[in-house]
Amino acid sequence: MQHLIIGAGPAGVVAAETLRKADPDAAIAIIGDEPEPPYSRMAIPYYLINNIDESGTYLRDPKQHFGALNIEVVQQRVDKIDTGGKSVTLADGSSRSYDKLLVATGSRPVSPPIPGLDLPQVHSCWTLEDARNIIKLAQPGSNVVLIGAGFIGCIILEALVKRGVNLAVVETGNRMVPRMLDEKAGGLLETWCKNRGIDVHTSCSVEGISDAGDGQVEVSLSDGSKLGAALVITATGVKANTDLVADSGIEVDQGILVNRRMQTSNPDVYAAGDVAQGVDFSTGNFEVQAIQPTATDHGRIAALNMAGQGDEHHGTLNMNVLDTVGLVSCSFGLWMGVDGGDSAHLYNPEEFQYINLQFDGDHLVGASSVGKTQHVGVLRGLIESRIHLGEWKQRLMQDPTAIMEAYVACTQELSYH
Repeated sequence: MQHLIIGAGPAGVVAAETLRKADPDAAIAIIGDEPEPPYSRMAIPYYLINNIDESGTYLRDPKQHFGALNIEVVQQRVDKIDTGGKSVTLADGSSRSYDKLLVATGSRPVSPPIPGLDLPQVHSCWTLEDARNIIKLAQPGSNVVLIGAGFIGCIILEALVKRGVNLAVVETGNRMVPRMLDEKAGGLLETWCKNRGIDVHTSCSVEGISDAGDGQVEVSLSDGSKLGAALVITATGVKANTDLVADSGIEVDQGILVNRRMQTSNPDVYAAGDVAQGVDFSTGNFEVQAIQPTATDHGRIAALNMAGQGDEHHGTLNMNVLDTVGLVSCSFGLWMGVDGGDSAHLYNPEEFQYINLQFDGDHLVGASSVGKTQHVGVLRGLIESRIHLGEWKQRLMQDPTAIMEAYVACTQELSYH
């Protein structure tokens, strides 16, 4: 059996390892298009602040791990998939045949149409090569502009602050992390950052970047202000890397459409990770969830089905946990609520604390919080377990901070039955 995996990120690596356990005699190859060993993008911020070196970003020891498992790692770009001939064509003109193929090509940064993005001082923060360029330019005391204050942007923000730069952040939304936090929570995060010397511009956009000489650029904002910078980082969202299957006959929507076995419309081709449009735990709909826990879950389930050991994906919970210069925020599930559902809130701006609970009947279906780290695991547990809260729903409506007591009481009640 020939298993090919396109993509050397977490989904691809976990899939290869799972395949080796499930199919000891199979030929397994991971094909990645970067000149690096398989690594985790989530580790790049730790590299930026010198907590780890480049090897610390590697998912596995490249000198020993893959060879010991007889997994081939190929550093080449795949140019074409021929589903009829069950082969892929590489950039060097060679081809590789497969019996089962996994597409785990991830996602890529999306850049807005801003004049000046091609200047050498402008970078994304997505690859190890991007990180090397950022380290050269983000010297202590230098001026840096970060475009985008979403989840990825705020992870980068944390690393930049620790590098000692003078940081300005520009976000087109009316709050920070708008896809994770509502206006009150996002507003708390903005105030927290401003209090720590970060120049935050919300409801604002970058209209252009121009060369200012001496290695500097000038960033023009929609509010009429201008910012000087030695470095501009774009963090304005990502898009699934579906281009490779565009002419293959495989069905694509926002990502590659898969069933609960991670199988595409072609029965011998599977997809996993950021590129796959898989089932969402909260809604039952098929959506792209670009987070690493989802990627590894996808990779494992896809591999088991590629090896003939049927398993189904029951959905992963959309979740984000973020530490922004010391203030922890999180969101789980349907944090924005459901039609006809109830909600409970605690808002304490003086203490930078916020809790938002969303209910569907007496189930907790979504939550977000700022500054209340002790609730993180409990919130996730209550949502994923779909526990009936019963009388505890009304107690939580009165006091959202009683979430731990509700969890203990409801789980104990279940254990008695």
